[in-house]
Amino acid sequence: MKIDVHQHLWTEPLVEALAVRREFPFVRHESGLVVLYLAGERPYVIDLESEVPSLRSALVELDGLDRALVCLSSPLGIEALPRAHALSLIDAYHEGALSLEDPFGVWGAIALDRVDPDDVDRALERGCIGLALPAGAIAGVDALAGLRAVLARLELLQAPLLVHPGPGLREDAVRPARDVSLGEPLWWPALTSYVAGMHAAWMAFHVAGRANHPQLRAIFTMLAGLAPLHAERLSARGGPPLEVPDPLVFYDTSSYGPEAVSAMADLVGPEQLLYGSDRPVVEPGELGMPQLLDWDPIVEGTRRALGTTRAAGVR
Repeated sequence: MKIDVHQHLWTEPLVEALAVRREFPFVRHESGLVVLYLAGERPYVIDLESEVPSLRSALVELDGLDRALVCLSSPLGIEALPRAHALSLIDAYHEGALSLEDPFGVWGAIALDRVDPDDVDRALERGCIGLALPAGAIAGVDALAGLRAVLARLELLQAPLLVHPGPGLREDAVRPARDVSLGEPLWWPALTSYVAGMHAAWMAFHVAGRANHPQLRAIFTMLAGLAPLHAERLSARGGPPLEVPDPLVFYDTSSYGPEAVSAMADLVGPEQLLYGSDRPVVEPGELGMPQLLDWDPIVEGTRRALGTTRAAGVR
């Protein structure tokens, strides 16, 4: 099956839950527009007319794909809210996403405050194929250790992990809390804090995560911000070498094109690459995606990353 492992879709339950909030993140209806406000970034207009499931489903078919997996957009910071607030919004996300029909599947989300591995069970029992975590939640050896019980539960249940850019429970140097600068373009965080956060998460998993979770399948979105291409610098600075690519670590292609994909394939192997579009944030056709990809290794890699039954989206 040809699967897009990384999309977002704004559903009515999540938008409504954000609209009643008075603190970040929240949604406001202004002059006929639906505007999203979140900490550390400029306001973002949500085009709800293009988010109709039938239209998004048609795009999946137009791309020549069989399925698309949607996840919570972690830059919103929902997972890092106080537990009661996080659970309320996560429940709204699950309600809307899991009501979608074919060709959509769903990544689960959990609250990071007083993290509970049983939340993983509940998400999978509702029909999620695996768990998505913000990169900030594992962007360091100590942060990774704090989620050991969650990762162990995923490993036990043979469910995959998706790592998406976004803040962890505590803001840190990877994604500092700050006022929004109107002098910065809208794309600025995606090229700075998102990349740094994905680098830190990949490095932490490389140096500590794999040793503690030898069977966990992990998918890093946006090619992990090209972190593996820093293998030479990692070695030069005294870090562990990347001699043999990890067969259980995968990288989705979201927001990158043929040049970056080719460089990553040469380093980690084409069988470790998966297709992710990041719709509706990114229009993959502008980068020649997914038509320019070599789909044979991607299909096989997707099967290994998700598992046969889960890849089929059986709920």
